[in-house]
Amino acid sequence: VQLQASGGGLVQTGDSLRLSCAASVGTFSTHVMAWFRQAPGKEREFVSHISIGGGHTDYADSVKGRFTISRDNAKNLLYLVMNSLKPEDTAVYYCAADTLHIKPRRAASFYDYWGQGTQVTVSS
Repeated sequence: VQLQASGGGLVQTGDSLRLSCAASVGTFSTHVMAWFRQAPGKEREFVSHISIGGGHTDYADSVKGRFTISRDNAKNLLYLVMNSLKPEDTAVYYCAADTLHIKPRRAASFYDYWGQGTQVTVSS
């Protein structure tokens, strides 16, 4: 599985961005998907995940109510809409796939395929 994240950029506080993650294979619809982020000098952290069918989502407390994860299984695409962005959201954002489990998990160790990351910078 190859994942290609895109959509990052430099924005101001309060702005919005939509990240996309394109999967290379048709089995995308059978994988739990997630977004993680890593800020400079910090460990990679969970942002959000979505179940195989898209009916179950989960968010880190820091982004709940501002970010929305979704997926289009017909197009092999994962999205993350980020609203009301804050400087503390500045990080490299990674999409990830868990091809081995059905239940979505927050731990990065469950995800066996990762995209290359897309930089999001929020200026104050």
